Amino acid sequence: MKMTQEMEKLFNDQITLELEASTVYRQLAIEVDAQDLPGMAAWLRHQADEEIVHANKFIDHLLDRDNHPRIGTIAAPEMAASMTPLDVFTAALEHEQKVSEAIRNLYREGDAAGDLDSRPLLSWFIEEQIEEESTVSEIVGRIKLIDDDGPGLLRLDQELGQRPAESTENTGA
Repeated sequence: MKMTQEMEKLFNDQITLELEASTVYRQLAIEVDAQDLPGMAAWLRHQADEEIVHANKFIDHLLDRDNHPRIGTIAAPEMAASMTPLDVFTAALEHEQKVSEAIRNLYREGDAAGDLDSRPLLSWFIEEQIEEESTVSEIVGRIKLIDDDGPGLLRLDQELGQRPAESTENTGA
């Protein structure tokens, strides 16, 4: 069943937001990489790649329903000149919260429009966002616990660098 023009627009807005999230994570990776924290940088780059997978899921959903995906304008992320690791992951958490709210809104709009065909995808994303926010929130909490402890920060950096790389191709919901 083809989506209404309004739902197509909302899905296209979400595609753009997912790609924006990828750009935000790439910039955050640059910020910690400049501080010689390669593990955190790698974790953030992997997260950037995951956001591309998310955009691809929305793109595929539109195509499967005979709608036309379009990427909107993606602005360069605004970042402070010198960000601490806490600043970096707090910014990541705030962006995840923004994405979560956008997905919840998309779900509400889909329900209002009677778009039952979007529910499985949007339900998957709601679950995914709970996981995303929880993971980044945990990292923020651990950085707060570490405070100014250099060895602790280096241990966390090493741990985050162990995250396996994934493909940016959509491998299913």
